[in-house]
Amino acid sequence: MSEETWKNYKENKHSKPSPLRGIRVLEVCTLLLGPSGPGFLAKLGAEVIKCEIPPMGDTGRDLVPFGYFYKGQPPVTMHVNTNKYWLGLDLHKNEAQEVFLELAARSDVIEENLRPGVMENWNIGYRQIKEINPGIIYISKNGFGQWGQYAKENRPSNDGASQAFSGYAWLSSFPGRPPLKSRLYVCDNYGALMGEVAVLAALNYRQRTGKGQFIELSQSENIMRAMSWVWPYQQITRKVAMPAGNRDVSVCPADTFRCADNTFAAIAAPAPEEFRGLCTAMGRPELADDPRFIDHLARLQEENATEILKIIADWARTKTLEEIEGLAEKHGFAASRIYTTKDVVEDKHFRERGFMTEVDDPLLGQYREYEFPVMMSRTPPKTKWTMRPVGFDNEYIMVRHLGKNEDEIKHLYECGALGKWADVEGRRPPPDWDGRAGLIMARDSD
Repeated sequence: MSEETWKNYKENKHSKPSPLRGIRVLEVCTLLLGPSGPGFLAKLGAEVIKCEIPPMGDTGRDLVPFGYFYKGQPPVTMHVNTNKYWLGLDLHKNEAQEVFLELAARSDVIEENLRPGVMENWNIGYRQIKEINPGIIYISKNGFGQWGQYAKENRPSNDGASQAFSGYAWLSSFPGRPPLKSRLYVCDNYGALMGEVAVLAALNYRQRTGKGQFIELSQSENIMRAMSWVWPYQQITRKVAMPAGNRDVSVCPADTFRCADNTFAAIAAPAPEEFRGLCTAMGRPELADDPRFIDHLARLQEENATEILKIIADWARTKTLEEIEGLAEKHGFAASRIYTTKDVVEDKHFRERGFMTEVDDPLLGQYREYEFPVMMSRTPPKTKWTMRPVGFDNEYIMVRHLGKNEDEIKHLYECGALGKWADVEGRRPPPDWDGRAGLIMARDSD
């Protein structure tokens, strides 16, 4: 059944409808926490209009690993900005605020992640928008929320700051070592995902009641939610949850071990038959009946956990990774090699499933990207295009959505309400751009 359901999924998904088709989102977001959320919705078929202050636009355009641009575009933010429409709108200008209000009256969702009070100062805050569109769903996202001590201080935040303030960086470190900041933007992406869960719930509520609502999201509080057991454990035991490195303090044994060939294996064997299999593989079957390790609760005791993990570590150093994986398959415990990012990209499994895929973008050409991490048989998520220069779709949005004529658009440019990209990497088109590729209006006129 499963194989039949997903047969030819990759080939057919672009001909199927999208689950959020007909939903329009206005985005006034920067860096990663803000744009990632609308990026999820855009993959699911929502029409997302990204508003940027021209000519420099989203400061996320400066996020480039080791200073590397791909055809003038920043790789860090390319994948969170697929399928969006690009509007260069200087919201400091009254005329631009009027344009935004026109779009807001025709939209379902507004997403912003500026500091508290900025949108209100531009006359496009929730209270102003709901007067013209009572059904609007309006989400404000930032590091510490819209109220509270840190919000009053107007304290800036980013992913690293949220990792620090939430305790995530400290808890993720190794005992006796400095805090370990994740290189991945976990607070940005997890916070963005939780924000869109709320947006979809609000859309469902509006469908039933006709009423919109305001949503407030704190980046730091969201990642604290992902730290799950830490908070009730501390409250109940009065003990501080301490850093444990790669060790899982709720599952034993479960840790990462160095192998004889200087590779690493993640090994876990919490269930009775799994642990007995591991002991047999190590040539120490008697350990499964040792009172210190007789069951999972016994192994979780700190002294016992330390001892069994040392035994496994000493054994792992005598075996190659392939030997450990073979023994795991034979004896029924879990052992997995630690993939490098190169291994992931080259893995046949992800290619066959279409998760790692080639995107053929009309502006940037072909590049390798990952797809939305869920499959939907009837309404599949899809990538249609990627990041665009600042203001790339100005004319399309003004004409198709607001019905403005040539003179009106010209006036908006002359007064500075509308604008386009600066001649700077991360903002401008690729150097080989022909002036038409990727433009929606140009495609429609062909």
